[in-house]
Amino acid sequence: MFTLEMAPADGSGPLPFLPGQFNMLYAFGIGEAPISISGDPSRPERLVHTIRSVGAVTKALCRMKRGDLVGVRGPFGTHWPVEEAEGKDVVLVAGGLGLVPLRPALYALLARSKSYGNIALLYGTRTPQDVLYDRDLALWQKRPDFQLEVTVDAAGPDWRGHAGLVTKFIPRLRFDPRRSVAMVCGPEIMMRFTLWELLQRGLGPENIFLSMERNMKCGVGLCGHCQFGPFFVCKDGPVFPFERIKDWFEKQEV
Repeated sequence: MFTLEMAPADGSGPLPFLPGQFNMLYAFGIGEAPISISGDPSRPERLVHTIRSVGAVTKALCRMKRGDLVGVRGPFGTHWPVEEAEGKDVVLVAGGLGLVPLRPALYALLARSKSYGNIALLYGTRTPQDVLYDRDLALWQKRPDFQLEVTVDAAGPDWRGHAGLVTKFIPRLRFDPRRSVAMVCGPEIMMRFTLWELLQRGLGPENIFLSMERNMKCGVGLCGHCQFGPFFVCKDGPVFPFERIKDWFEKQEV
């Protein structure tokens, strides 16, 4: 895992984006890949992307040094309903790398926390070594206006936090389901069980939003790699209200 912070090579103006959107990053001579924006939307003079090195493009990006050039197309896609959630409780549930696209939403929410009710983040990873943004988490943990719960699937004796599947801790979150918005990102199996728990708590499917980041390739809905039922994730998503995709989300192998 690594984080790239970029600025325009020509010194041009800000690069605005909305929480939940992504860019297509191009490693010259190798190819491009869709990468979620993970920075603070109030600081559009910098583009920040947290990337896992797993393929040719991301490995090439990982080898970048200060001053190297990266091609950028974007931003693309739909966004988290940060403004629409004003006056409501907001619940964020992230699994593993799912914290990356949720991080800009957290920055935006916490910058204007008085405009919302309770704000809570439940974040789960496989091991303590997989926890992202530990400095951010340490700062957020101190805020009296924010509930943060971090859990891992497995840990050694030195771990002092929660252990167990992320869905196990949803009952601990403070929110009124009658006036709440939930934002969820992580592995699909984790999102399925999270959805069930949130629906059991009384949230309506129209108030639960998911980021469906699967197999995006072109970013503009032409190649078909990210087709999800009648939708193209890169163009119609990646953020969807569950109400819109529930008939397809519940089908296996779609």
